[in-house]
Amino acid sequence: MVNIIGVRFRNAGKVYYFDPKSYEIHSGDHVIVETARGIEYGTAIGGVREVEDDKVVPPLKEVIRMATEEDDAHALRNREKEREAMRICREKIQKHGLEMKLIDAEYTFDNNKILFYFTADGRIDFRELVKDLAAIFRTRIELRQVGVRDETKLLGGIGICGRVLCCHSYLSDFAPVSIRMAKEQNLSLNPTKISGVCGRLMCCLKNEEETYEYLNSRLPGQGDTVTTADGRTGVVQNVNVLRQRVKVLFEEGEDKELEEFDVADLTFRPRRRKEKNGKGKDRDKEKDRDRESRRSRFGSAETQEEKELRELEALERKEGKPKRNND
Repeated sequence: MVNIIGVRFRNAGKVYYFDPKSYEIHSGDHVIVETARGIEYGTAIGGVREVEDDKVVPPLKEVIRMATEEDDAHALRNREKEREAMRICREKIQKHGLEMKLIDAEYTFDNNKILFYFTADGRIDFRELVKDLAAIFRTRIELRQVGVRDETKLLGGIGICGRVLCCHSYLSDFAPVSIRMAKEQNLSLNPTKISGVCGRLMCCLKNEEETYEYLNSRLPGQGDTVTTADGRTGVVQNVNVLRQRVKVLFEEGEDKELEEFDVADLTFRPRRRKEKNGKGKDRDKEKDRDRESRRSRFGSAETQEEKELRELEALERKEGKPKRNND
């Protein structure tokens, strides 16, 4: 076992481990540490704790010192300088006529480097921009292209739930989100309803995925044949996932009767749990089969549902890869 302290450098940023040495560090304390980018000012998360050796990537760097009042003042001055750096960089971007959107600027604690975050539709030749910025700030310049999810994480905002965005408040990393999660939760497949501020599928679809997978695995599917405790056979018309209730249609000649049962009172063949790490080709084949099935029912023309699914699939594939360049 080894003692570690988790340190975060940005709001809702990734947590990195450091050796606390003999310092008594508590959650929320500011510390000075050495990283690959140089000397940094960070915030301790959770206090000192023990973890297994295999959970730490060696070498484990040490905390240099607890942050002093001078360090706090220096970090505050850096925040003010970042606003000025943003203004200057925007002017230079406009001067060079570059099709890029500046998102944020960040000084390292030792002022050894300035990082500028931006979004763009494609590759940008910003070599001349880097030269201009380096001449003004007299330090290393790094321009980093980020995707729309990262942009939203940096800028923040309010989600459709009325709360601060998860990615800006507590999510350290983006979890993979798929259309299957929305289907599993019986949500509308309208892209405008299940997409976040960033335009991608909402991260919160991941939150209840396992619960819905388990509950759905205990229920029959619509159209399945079930048998009641008194031996009657009927067809499932509707299911309530959270209440675990099933509406069954019974037909006797021309008479039809709809009754609701608890799933424990019915006998049926249970559905198989979906594999989490299924092959991409299998998922594509399943999507193709769904399309063919819909077209056979509604004709060769693309249906509204199929159009929405196609848009959602495009959202899944869209995610810009970060690019960077140094002076």
